[in-house]
Amino acid sequence: MGDFLSSVLPPGLIDVLSALIPPVVVATVFCAFVIKLLRREMAPRRMDGSLVNEDDTSDAGVGDKGAAKVEETKATNETPITQDGERTESEGR
Repeated sequence: MGDFLSSVLPPGLIDVLSALIPPVVVATVFCAFVIKLLRREMAPRRMDGSLVNEDDTSDAGVGDKGAAKVEETKATNETPITQDGERTESEGR
């Protein structure tokens, strides 16, 4: 095989390619590591710092197939916030 490449390629090109292969492999591994690290660090997080996808696999039921669960918040006191003597917005209309 070496004789075939020597007959097809110029003599200096084989030396250049053999010299470039190790740095290319190292650069590829380094870039893959950096991309993996950045994707993990920039993943969406909750306010407490935990990853969004951590609880999806453990809490998701079979029926919802990973759909996001939305909890409704209900107001405990429906009176508008006003100070003494002020009118609410709907009273003036």
